[in-house]
Amino acid sequence: MEHLPIEKLLWERGYQRIACCDEVGRGCLFGDVVAAAVVLPPYLHIEGVKDSKKISEKKREKLYDLIMDQALAVGIGTVTAAEIDMINIKQAARKAMVSAVNQLKTKNGIKFQPDYLLIDAETLDLQYPQQALIKGEDQSHGIAAASIIAKVYRDRLCQQWHDEHPDYGLDRHKGYGTRQHRDALLRFGATSRHRQSFLKKILKEQQGK
Repeated sequence: MEHLPIEKLLWERGYQRIACCDEVGRGCLFGDVVAAAVVLPPYLHIEGVKDSKKISEKKREKLYDLIMDQALAVGIGTVTAAEIDMINIKQAARKAMVSAVNQLKTKNGIKFQPDYLLIDAETLDLQYPQQALIKGEDQSHGIAAASIIAKVYRDRLCQQWHDEHPDYGLDRHKGYGTRQHRDALLRFGATSRHRQSFLKKILKEQQGK
């Protein structure tokens, strides 16, 4: 990734509070979709930050702490499986991103208002100038940072959910449709945290047994 290419242009245009947004969990069978919004200080580059899918869990955890420490503000937004079933995953991902922007706060808990949004592949119903970037984690340092915050936050939720529902292996596959997860669904059925709209084929197989 070139050093802050998109953010640099925006800073030079006078935008100082660029909120970068990304979400994780869009393709999962279980649990919330989670979005993060991150505002980094102008021209700050955190070494090692890139798309959360391209770095190890151990490195993500370290970078999470660095980003949380150095960010001007961070916001998290979540949408539950039940609501995903009602409004569909695309709308749920957008809603989580909007919530993340609206939840932006400093480390001291002070509400923080951005002046520009950089968003991974979405346009949000918010009255801020904004830009959607396809594969934003590869184009924007801030979006990559947001992807790490969202991923670590959701992985920690998955550990909590695993403690509640230990039969499904959520601590390993994080709710995605692995063979282990699908076999557990056929054996134990779906929980209240599963996305029923994602499970029609699997549950139909279960009912046919």
